[in-house]
Amino acid sequence: MTPLSVLAVNLLSENLLLLASVLIFTAILITKVGSRFGVPTLLLFLLLGMLAGGDGLGLKFDNYELAESIGHFAMTIILFSAGLETSLDETKPVFKQGALLSTLGVLLTIALTGVFIWLAFGKTLGSTLAVCFLLAAVMGSTDSASVFSVLRGKKLHLRENLGPMLELESGSNDPMAFTLTIVLVQTLTSEKILQAGSGHVVLYGCLFLLLQMAVGLAVGFGVGYAAKWMLNRIKLSSSALTSILILSVGCFANGFASLLHGNGLLALYITAIIIGNQVHLGQRKEIISFFDGFTWLMQLVMFLMLGLLARPSQMLPVILPALLIGLFMTLVARPASVFLCLAPFKGLSTRAKAFVSWVGLKGAGPILFALCPVVAGLKGSTDMFNIVFLITLFSLLLQGGTLGRMARWLHLSYDEDPVAETFGIEIPEEMGMLRDHTVIEEDLAGGSTLRDLRLPHGIRVLMVRRGEQFLVPHGSMPLEVGDRLVIIMGESDD
Repeated sequence: MTPLSVLAVNLLSENLLLLASVLIFTAILITKVGSRFGVPTLLLFLLLGMLAGGDGLGLKFDNYELAESIGHFAMTIILFSAGLETSLDETKPVFKQGALLSTLGVLLTIALTGVFIWLAFGKTLGSTLAVCFLLAAVMGSTDSASVFSVLRGKKLHLRENLGPMLELESGSNDPMAFTLTIVLVQTLTSEKILQAGSGHVVLYGCLFLLLQMAVGLAVGFGVGYAAKWMLNRIKLSSSALTSILILSVGCFANGFASLLHGNGLLALYITAIIIGNQVHLGQRKEIISFFDGFTWLMQLVMFLMLGLLARPSQMLPVILPALLIGLFMTLVARPASVFLCLAPFKGLSTRAKAFVSWVGLKGAGPILFALCPVVAGLKGSTDMFNIVFLITLFSLLLQGGTLGRMARWLHLSYDEDPVAETFGIEIPEEMGMLRDHTVIEEDLAGGSTLRDLRLPHGIRVLMVRRGEQFLVPHGSMPLEVGDRLVIIMGESDD
């Protein structure tokens, strides 16, 4: 027993409910600490799990297979909820950018990182080139749970339509990284594939990737439009039952795609987007609230569980490689892939591309993907898991803790908690949220009129306050630095 091991009990015992309830209760309380000091809540969940784990208070949990199953289910819920809340009206202007980042961007990040790991640590870690690329693939995507939690938790209202683009990227790039991870794990654990030669290995990988993506897309659209037809005709009196029905559709899309050797995460994400945008949900507010609560529970359980799996005593030998790999991904691989993918889009400023580069958050997704080689029994997989875990901690602390400050430093965010001027008018909640914005010099770089601001879709200016004057806005109105815009943020029908 280690010095801190005061519990020394198995989590999966007759005390499961008691121990789980104490952990969840404590995790919810520490969210207040995170909000006060600007520490990402998900990072605190991970650290709490580590503190309670085998090297801490002694709570034992080392069932990697069960952890992978629970984690996959949790990711299913998180991605499905994100898809339901994704607005096609908002993402349409940035769809090409998001799609490039979630496909080509992931491949470039993996390629650059894999080569770096092989050149810098291949001999030290005793890893082949394929294993180095597997480690890079595990960490290749930005984590959807972390990005959604940080962006929405900090209430960042980003310029240049960056919010929808980042959420679209993080929600759609997990399937690519997961597919590449599965391809490499199967390749490294199959004697037949390895003996076939490098050419056959590459061909197998490409065919498997195409099959995964094609089947995932087909099932996602098929189930999504079938669900649209069904849900527009079935009206349930209870919002809770409607929410459960919608959730069952998402789980079906995931399972059916996996049964056909497709990517279930991609299928359920597309299904959720179709339901969220093309189904008339009469109880939409209650349904979204249901999924928000469920998503928080899944995030909490997944991060706590992965924290319990971690063994800090086993991480000491790989701290230096993890730190250097994390720095390379943050400062070289991610920025290079972002700037290359977004180079054709001249409407995005350099500041915007730099901010997108910084939002390369890692989280439970990469740690969960790192369980695949562990469960498969791949040699050196424990070191791989520890490296990924340390990089995730590094990413959440460095990037997740500074996103708000970075957005303000680059002049890319609206005020986080502005007090909106309503001029005595009562605005129904269904119409959207009122916000204030003070015009700065950067706003007028593309032109001085209201039309030149190129506000994101769904944002309308209700009033312009200039000193003590209140002006009715119109597209050709010339703006001045210091003008206070009263805007409403909500859905639009154009």
